[in-house]
Order: sequence, then structure tokens, then C-alpha cells
Amino acid sequence: MTGTDVAARIAELRGADAVDAAELDALWDALAPVCAEEILGRWKGDSFATGHPWRVLLVACRWYGKHLNAVDDVKPLICRAEDGSLYSNVDLTGGEASLWNVEFRGEVTATVVYDTMPVLDHFKRVDEDILLGVMNGKAPVLHNGHHFYFLLERQA
Repeated sequence: MTGTDVAARIAELRGADAVDAAELDALWDALAPVCAEEILGRWKGDSFATGHPWRVLLVACRWYGKHLNAVDDVKPLICRAEDGSLYSNVDLTGGEASLWNVEFRGEVTATVVYDTMPVLDHFKRVDEDILLGVMNGKAPVLHNGHHFYFLLERQA
């Protein structure tokens, strides 16, 4: 599968009513890793309908995305307040995060490392402005043996 095919399939799955996490595993394997310094910026988030409970949690907290300001200044859970403003939801995460290059499934790729939770968000490039993310860590990150997959889209 070419990079263009993978990007097209991810775009299709983005709006699907049901997505097989095993297919996301295969698409992940076909993408190129990224370095932490390459993905600094503000990102809007989206997720896939795999049945993973993290999707429900993120919708409930009105997750907007992530702000990767610097390798040592990451706001991993940007949410939308009632008034529409954006804020870093440190109540839910217990803190913020940093950005490292970490090995996952045999490849080193950019990874958000949470300050106070045993959670890692690994990233691979779909295209210049979209990243595929996979949440990794201790329970309850895995659901029925599958990771939580999400997308980040670069914001201007």
C-alpha cells in the first residue's frame, strides 16, 4: 500500500460509523515515523469509532487537540470550555507532558510522554498536516486488546 493509499484509507475511516482497530494497526505499520522536533505546533484532534472507551471520555470533556509548544512544553489535552475558549485540562491528566523520540513496535517515533500518567501517545505521519496517533500504556489504555487510535491535524 502506498502512502497515498494509506492516507486515503485513513480519510475514509475518519468518518466511518465503525472501524476495526486491527485495520488501524496495519495502517500504522505502513506509515513513516516522525521526529519530535518536526511536529511542534498546535493540533486539532479527531478519533475513530473503534468502540474504545477513551473516545467517549474525550467527547465528554470536549477534547479539541494537543498543543506541542516545545519538547518540554506539551499540553496533551486541550479542551473547549463552555464559552468556547480552549484550555489545558490538567484536572483530567493530573499534569501536562513532554515530547520525546521513543521506540514503539520496533521504530523510534515522536511520542508524548505524560507527566503523571503511565501513558504514551506515539505518532506517525499521514501527510504534512496530519498525524496518526496511538495511545499506549498501562490499563485502561488497552481495550479488548487494542490501543486507542486518533488523528491530529495541524492548525495554522
